[in-house]
Order: sequence, then structure tokens, then C-alpha cells
Amino acid sequence: MPFEFARHAGYCAGVRRAVALAKEKALRAREEGLPCVMLGELIHNDQTLREFTSLGVRIISQLEDAPAGATVILRSHGEPPETYERARTLGLRVADTTCVFVAALHETVRKSAAEGRTVLLLGDPKHPEIIGTAGFGKGHVIVLPEVREDTPLPDAVNPVLVAQTTYSPAKWEEAKALLSRRYPGLTVISTICTATQQRQQAAAELARRADGMIVIGGKKSANTRKLYETCRALCPKAILAESAGEIPPGMFDPRTELIGIAAGASTPDWSYKEVVTVMNETEQNKMEQEAQEPIQAQEASAAQEDAALTEEEMNKRSFMDDIEATLVRIRPGQTVTGSVVQVTDDEVCVNIGYKSDGLIKREDLSDKDVKVGDQIEVEVVKVNDGEGNVILSQRNIVNRKVWEDLMAKYENNEYIDAVGKEAVKGGLIADAGGVRAFVPASHLAQRFVEKIDQFVGQPMKLKIIDVNKEKKRIVASRKEVLHEEAAKKKEEAWSKLEVGAVVKGIVRRFADFGAFVDLGGVDGLIHITDMAWYRIGHPSEVLKIGDEIDVKILSLDPERERIQLGYKQLQPKPWDNIVDKYPVGAILERKVVRIRPFGAFVELEPGVDGLVHISQCALTRVAKVEDALQPDQMVRVKVLGVDPEAKRISLSVREALAEEALNDNFAEEIPGDELEEAPEAAEAPAAAEEEAPKAEE
Repeated sequence: MPFEFARHAGYCAGVRRAVALAKEKALRAREEGLPCVMLGELIHNDQTLREFTSLGVRIISQLEDAPAGATVILRSHGEPPETYERARTLGLRVADTTCVFVAALHETVRKSAAEGRTVLLLGDPKHPEIIGTAGFGKGHVIVLPEVREDTPLPDAVNPVLVAQTTYSPAKWEEAKALLSRRYPGLTVISTICTATQQRQQAAAELARRADGMIVIGGKKSANTRKLYETCRALCPKAILAESAGEIPPGMFDPRTELIGIAAGASTPDWSYKEVVTVMNETEQNKMEQEAQEPIQAQEASAAQEDAALTEEEMNKRSFMDDIEATLVRIRPGQTVTGSVVQVTDDEVCVNIGYKSDGLIKREDLSDKDVKVGDQIEVEVVKVNDGEGNVILSQRNIVNRKVWEDLMAKYENNEYIDAVGKEAVKGGLIADAGGVRAFVPASHLAQRFVEKIDQFVGQPMKLKIIDVNKEKKRIVASRKEVLHEEAAKKKEEAWSKLEVGAVVKGIVRRFADFGAFVDLGGVDGLIHITDMAWYRIGHPSEVLKIGDEIDVKILSLDPERERIQLGYKQLQPKPWDNIVDKYPVGAILERKVVRIRPFGAFVELEPGVDGLVHISQCALTRVAKVEDALQPDQMVRVKVLGVDPEAKRISLSVREALAEEALNDNFAEEIPGDELEEAPEAAEAPAAAEEEAPKAEE
């Protein structure tokens, strides 16, 4: 069947950029362990959207449905300004894939509205592009689905005329002529995408010559529907299909002179090429069926001839028929079972019950240890090689079975086993049971792979993502397998989690606000406030990357895939048994951590501070705490009192120095009046501590 593609078909540059950018952002979000959502459909093509779903991207209808901190992909149709402002308010990361033509339309409308001019916008009022564009007009935009002589038009002075980027060029010309007469000061700005015009023109040119037209693309896509309408107007035998499976059997005759194929700007390349492959196979089946008709006619003619033969001729023919009956009939591609009758260094001779034995070359044997007398299954390659020999192959059968097994796994969405064979430009060649499988570099791993040759010789599981049945080649992905296995692992992990449970995890990465812990397929977050009973500045002060730790599940949010973990909840509280750890009268050496007008705080241990009142900072009175003590200074202090309920500990530098002096027989150097005041001064911290903040729990 002769096919001809329209000169411009498939993804336009804008859609190709949008899909590539969206994939990049989705993969990056997945690598960072953060959610990624899509506000509305990126493009109107279900096959492409299913691919994003496999990457973990969820489609939402409003920004409020996005998880906190998520990456939100804004579709190529564009969004009004309010969407961007709302995203910033919600703390979302925006990946803007707006088409450059749509962005130019937005800017035109914004400038015109800023000048106070009315904007006449041609297009579908319900289409997301029109809704987004109108948002830039601030009440100055009037949407017109189409313009006819009887279309009611508003009063406007010097309006501006623009159109949806996928608007029909023919309708645009009609509207421009009518509105120019209605508004003498009309400013016309062409905003129709050149890719749309090119596809319309190329499809129309092909439809005029074709006997049948197939338009491939999403049925929700405006540009694809308009492409189909254009083709149908010029070629009545035209259909719109999203895939080859939607083409009605028998709609196109194999003897049709020309079948034209066009594809919308949101149609992936592989989608419309699949149509040709499927229809070629359909044609081949019909051709084989038609080829059987002359054979059947010939057999009928032979039967008529038999009726006219003499008895003697009939007897001779009957004898020959009896001989022929003992022989099998063979044809190329047929599978038969035969007995090995001879084995040489170069070939094997097999009796298949035909009038001549068959020959198999050594390289076409899958069983190299075959011997005389073995029954083997072979495929007929040639009935006659020109010298009366039947050429057979054993490898073809094995390859066909392997291929059929691969195709069955492809249809059932199952994985295949393969081994990396060769690093080539753009990816890796893998051997899947003798069948060539190409793994693109972008599908080798979940992250960028710099050295592809590291996979050579490595066994791997792959998922088939594309098939070339004619050349029996496949394109496969290791990344998809890893992603699906990770998703399954995550699902299993979620099913085992419950609030309050204590589980083991491995610290994977830090953020300023906490640490992410791998719980075996799913990550949880320990917020910085749940890491220690005392205040810390960064998670690295408590944990290390790679640490295996016990954590407590504080909360679960399956919808947002959030797990809140606690680490400090499993650690002893600093104030437990505080009286035993710091008995009254104990002398300690510790560091000054904070200076206040009423005294100095000394850290006894992380989370536990004691107060040295200003009256206890030195042997003599001081006007300011800084005259005796400084931050980070190591000092000896004596425990004067411990109040576990109030979480307060009174300390004294003065008492520690005095006791040390007495022990060293230097008591005579200490003024007597100062020593007499010590017991009274020791009570001062209690009053000051009423104003001091409690230690952190």
C-alpha cells in the first residue's frame, strides 16, 4: 500500500520543548524525593500523559491540591497571571512550559489592555489557552468563537484583533475582513502558530491528491480536530484516530492508489509511525490470502482435467499420486520435524519426508551437538536452492520463539532478561535471548549515566517501550523497571507503616529543616525540632549521612506521601534523673554559653543549662557579668540547687573558687566579709531565675 506523510506532522517545536522540559522537571523532582504535579493536561494527547503518569506525575485541577513544596508543571496552553501568584503564595516550584506563541499572545493582550484598548479574541471560550489569555486582559478581552455577518459585536474604538494560536487560518481571514468593515480603526495582529498553518496547508495539499486520509492525534486536541476537518472537506474518506487500533478493518483497500497520513502538533512521532507498521501488516495478510486464490483455482482446473483422462492414464496418475502421497508438501517458512541422516563439519543433512533431504549449515544450528538419528525441529528456508537442495534452519525457529516470547511479554507489560553487549552512540545494545535491544542512554538509569560501557556484560531486566516488527528490533528501558520496582517497594513499605511504630531507617540526605530517612522504599522526614531535646542549628550536629537509626512514626499522610518521624522521642530526656546526675555541692567544669544582665548560663550537657547569678560570678562583687565571665569560657562551678519540676539549676563560680581556695589553704586571702555574705547571696539566683527562660525540653 502506498503511503505518504504530510510534510509537517507530529510534535511541533513548542510541544516538543514542553514535553522535554516537563520530563526534565519530573525526573529531577523524583530524584530529589519531592512530589511533582501537572496543573491540567500538559498537551491533549492521552498517550503522552500516560508516560508522565508512569514518572509519578499527578494531574490536578487546582493548585490547592498540590502537596507542599511540590513542583507544578504549567501546561503549554498557558495560565493567567493569578495562577503564578497563587503558586508563589502556596510555596510551589513552577515549571512553566507555555508555548512561545502562546506567550507572545499573552504579551500582546497585556500591552493592549494596559493601553485601555478592547481586545477581540477569536477562539474557543472553554479552551485553556483562551481562558489563560483572557486573564492578561484585565476585563478588556471579548472572546468570539467565530465571526459571521449576524454575529453581535460590542461597541469599541480602535480595538485589537488576535486569535487562539490554533485558530483556523480560513476562518481568521473571514473574521478579519468582516471586523475590518465593522471597526475602521481595527488593529490586526496575527497570533496563529506557524506550525498550525504549516500542518493545515500540508495536510490540505495531500488530501487533495489522496484516495484516503488518516489523521493521527488526540481527539481532545483543538489543532488535531481542525486538521481532520480540513482533510475531510477535501477527502471524504478520512478518519481521526488516536492509534492504529482505532482504524476500522477493511476501511482502506490494499489496492488504493494513495493513503495520506497527517498528525497533529501534539502527536508523538512513534504514534503515527505505528499506523504504517500495522497497516503494512494488514496489507501483507490480505496479499497472502489473495495469493491462495490462484492455487485453489488451479486445483479446481486439475480436477476437471482428471475427469477427461482415459482409464490407463488414470491408473498411471493414481500410481504417481500414491507416491506423492507418501511425501510431505513444504513451503518456505514452514516448520517440520526430521531425522538427522548425516553430519559433516560444514552442514547437517535431515530427512524431512520430502523427495529430497534438507541441508542445515552449521551456523544455522542452535544445537551444536546434534548427531545422526536425532529428531529435530527445523524451518524451511528454501524449497529449492537452484541445485535441487532444500535449505533448512534451526536457529530461525529458536529466534522466532524468542521473538514471540518477547512480544507476549511486551503485550502483558512484563519485563525481559537481557545482557549489555555494546556501548554505542546514544545508548546501549543489549542481547535479549538473541534479539537486539537498544536501550537509550536516558533509559539506562534513573539518573544521568556518564559511562555507558559500565553496563557491558551486565545482566539486567528491561521493559520494552517500542518495537520494530519488520527488523525484529526493540527499544527497551531499564529506568522504567527501576521506577516500577521502586514504586512497588514504596507501596509495600507504606502498607507496613503505622503511627506510633518504631522502625529502622538509614539517613540519606540533609536539608536545613531536617533529615530524610530511607525506611526501605519510602522516605520520611525528621524535622529539626524532632532531632534533639535541645535546640540545634543543622541536622549534621546530631546525625550523619548513612547512619542506621531507630525512629518513631509521628504522622502519616498517604495522599501527599509524607511521613513525619521523630528521633528525640526515642532518646532519654536531658532532665530525667537530673538530681542524681548533678547533686547539690558537686563541683563541675563547664562552658559559659550565654550572658544575660542577671547572670550567666553554663551548659552542663546538651539541653541542660544552669544559671550563675551575677552575685555568684566572682569572689568579689561585680557591676556587670561580663566583668567576670565571657561566652565560651570554661569555668568551675558548684551546684547550689536543683529544681527538676521548674527545670532550673543554680550554680556558683564564687563557691567553687572559695572551696578550691580553702582546699589549697588559701582561705586567709579571702576577705572575711565576702565569705560571710555567701549563704545570703546563694539565695539570689532563685529570684533572678524567675525572669530567666526555661531550658528547652
